[in-house]
Amino acid sequence: MKLTASSTGEEIEPLALAIHRLVNELPLTMRTKNSKGLRLEDGEVVEYDYTGPVLEKVMEKGEKISEIPETGPYKGTPVQVVPFIEEDEVVAAIGVVDITQGIYSDIKEITKRPQETDGGKRGELH
Repeated sequence: MKLTASSTGEEIEPLALAIHRLVNELPLTMRTKNSKGLRLEDGEVVEYDYTGPVLEKVMEKGEKISEIPETGPYKGTPVQVVPFIEEDEVVAAIGVVDITQGIYSDIKEITKRPQETDGGKRGELH
């Protein structure tokens, strides 16, 4: 599969579906620079001609954005969207909709392991 700035929703489906499965089928959105993309929920494509406000922002800024959209089908639900950058150009953007109301977004912090203290004694944490 070759991802280009003009890839369509149908063309990016295999990649989007793989990532969707990887994140336990949390709703996922993806689009390319020159074409609207797709929206997946529960292992299925819901829409092939999709774009959203945060996807648009990421396409413009070229950086990860975590926010709660004020419009669209995921209004009021946290999303995390990242760009695909190739040769300094934003080619696409892909986002995960955090229907867990923040647990998915906070999982990195929740799963941090405390560091052991000097001395190597098991069970002693600081």
